[in-house]
Amino acid sequence: MRAVVQRVLKAGVSAEGGRHAEIGPGVLVLLGVAPGDGDAEIAWMSHKIAALRIFSDREGKMNLSLRDTGGDAMVVSQFTLYADTTRGNRPGFSGSAGFEAALPVYEHFIRNFERQLEKPVQTGWYGAEMQVFLVNDGPVTLLIDSPEHT
Repeated sequence: MRAVVQRVLKAGVSAEGGRHAEIGPGVLVLLGVAPGDGDAEIAWMSHKIAALRIFSDREGKMNLSLRDTGGDAMVVSQFTLYADTTRGNRPGFSGSAGFEAALPVYEHFIRNFERQLEKPVQTGWYGAEMQVFLVNDGPVTLLIDSPEHT
């Protein structure tokens, strides 16, 4: 499982002629699912993102997590995070889980992340062509890969 986590002042997503969801200060998570990702990766990644200390405390140090601040969260599916660009100029996506296999993992991640945060998480629309906007705060952008589980 791979995630791009961006600390944001606000973020939103629109699709299919204008449906949209928006958040205020918090995190935007672009989530990629690899073949074989399951419960272990979901638990690890949702806990890691909820506990990341990427928000400033009173002294201006990154010392607070999303749970500590009560900030908002948005998760958008992003199969292109597993793009292979090593050959040619057109990316290959064989490193991503297929559409049908990734959907239940994505949905389970969202439910687990909501439990971690003890609040609802906004989402994009799985499989839709979306437009995502954000105002990155910092900027703080992290790439997180789940560890290999055997």
